[in-house]
Amino acid sequence: MWLFFAFMSAVLLGFYDVSKKHALRDNAVIPVLFLNTLFCSVIFVPFVVLSAAGTITDGDMLFVPQQGWEVQKYILLKSCIVLSSWICGYFGMKHLPLTLVGPINATRPVMVLVGALLFFGERLNVYQWVGVTLAIVSFFLLSMSGKKEGINFAKNKWIFCVVAAAVLGAISGLYDKYLMAPVTEGGIGLDRMVVQSYYNFYQAGMMGAMLLLLWWPKRKTSTPFRWHWTILFISIFLSVADFVYFYSLSQDGAMVSIVSMVRRSSVIVSFLVGAALFREKNLRSKAVDLALVLLSMVFLCLGAE
Repeated sequence: MWLFFAFMSAVLLGFYDVSKKHALRDNAVIPVLFLNTLFCSVIFVPFVVLSAAGTITDGDMLFVPQQGWEVQKYILLKSCIVLSSWICGYFGMKHLPLTLVGPINATRPVMVLVGALLFFGERLNVYQWVGVTLAIVSFFLLSMSGKKEGINFAKNKWIFCVVAAAVLGAISGLYDKYLMAPVTEGGIGLDRMVVQSYYNFYQAGMMGAMLLLLWWPKRKTSTPFRWHWTILFISIFLSVADFVYFYSLSQDGAMVSIVSMVRRSSVIVSFLVGAALFREKNLRSKAVDLALVLLSMVFLCLGAE
């Protein structure tokens, strides 16, 4: 069942990427990111309040237990990791084609896989190894296809931003497993709703400070901010995708390496919508590479049965 929720998260994440790309076109990055974190926080405020009031009780899916600093310090660290990844990723996505950013982001599961093998002792069966291998090959070919668009990977600072976002995202994925895995499996067993609610709150606070200190004083000489409804959609798609993702990780037997790999199949959604909406280039060669992504997902499903 955890694999089904991982696939659902992937689809939602694809629409999140498309909304993000649309919202960032000719727009200021920091205000967009601040509003994203603010809206995500607003979504979870009612769950925290209703849980504290006793309206939502322990055992309910949306219950948020009250936790002290001994738990919050771990969530604060997650907020710093995720926000750093987002800042790099938002700036990179603004300046690069979506059909190129997606494949670079899709290298995260490879990093997560190595980390999961090293730190959590996860083991993959034959089907899963075949799926992982196909995914690695397809992601490499997709990245090579991007070079046809005249982007010098070695010198383009936005490429470095996206790569940094991918590395930080992989670290976040491993940290998620540590936060929510039971103590008997090497984790600390935090409640998923506590993690998702409070890391959004912390991010909104940090982005608010960045907005006031970095962007606001220079707003008249930098890229102006324009409101787009897709900014709201960023938060909605991300919040639901993360909710389903955390729920998947909290299930018995969930493997962070496979969940992360499936989650990156969101590149298929962003590719298809990006091709239709943004009319990006070199789609034929990228479509062949995407077929390998789909095939790798089939083997991952077979391996999880």
